[in-house]
Amino acid sequence: MVDPNFFNDVPIFELLDAEERKALADQVSIRKFKAGQVVFKAGDPGGLAYLVQKGLIHVTIKDANFEDAIVGVADDGGLVGMSSLMANENHQTTAVATEDTTAVEIDRNDIMVLLTAKPMAGLDMMTIIEKQLRAAHKLMRTRVSKNPNEEIEGQETFGERMADAVAKFGGSWGFVIVFFIVLVTYTTINSVVGKPWDPYPFILLNLFLSMLAAIQAPVIMMSQNRQDSKDRLRSELDYRVNLKAELEIEELLHRMGKIEEILVEHTSESGE
Repeated sequence: MVDPNFFNDVPIFELLDAEERKALADQVSIRKFKAGQVVFKAGDPGGLAYLVQKGLIHVTIKDANFEDAIVGVADDGGLVGMSSLMANENHQTTAVATEDTTAVEIDRNDIMVLLTAKPMAGLDMMTIIEKQLRAAHKLMRTRVSKNPNEEIEGQETFGERMADAVAKFGGSWGFVIVFFIVLVTYTTINSVVGKPWDPYPFILLNLFLSMLAAIQAPVIMMSQNRQDSKDRLRSELDYRVNLKAELEIEELLHRMGKIEEILVEHTSESGE
């Protein structure tokens, strides 16, 4: 027997009243999973969802490189598999218990019984899902996750920081002005003194300028390569954020559509 109060802190059920929570608690059952046990895997029928009472479940999906990417972590009070249950479609993700876990097993029949007994519970569930959908839309409008500048700066070496500093100063008006003053001063002095150390055509100055250009060019290229790395990282992070937001929006739209269908169906039956 599940304590009806357990559903109080579960977002999708938090608006249910005491009678609705009791109706749901009377239908569900308890499942136990050992650490490392697969709760469900991608491709399995999506008729069941699991609400964690105690433990931890990791939810993963295969990314474009066919590597497992964690898209969700459900601890006490967390819910997994609800979108597949509502959509009545196969699971798109894989859930694995990472420690001994006790979970409440919910199937479509449990939701059907709840909505049959309490049709208005569907509106409460849709209200919560709509809030989650708005949160997903907000996620799409903002940059989240990691800051590429912080990611790269945390790994850069002393030499890379020096290259950035040289490139930043070499591309500034301060460098242009200082360099112009040095050139004018150097050529003026060697033109007016009686015994110049570098007479016209200033061969020694040309040597210094050639050496400066030979050193400055690769240093600036090093800094440009680091900027390219930042741009690539920024693009990758943007792609991951957009992909995650797209998956979340699709999941929420599936949930809302199925709940609305079930609610309309049972409202029509109640009216008859």
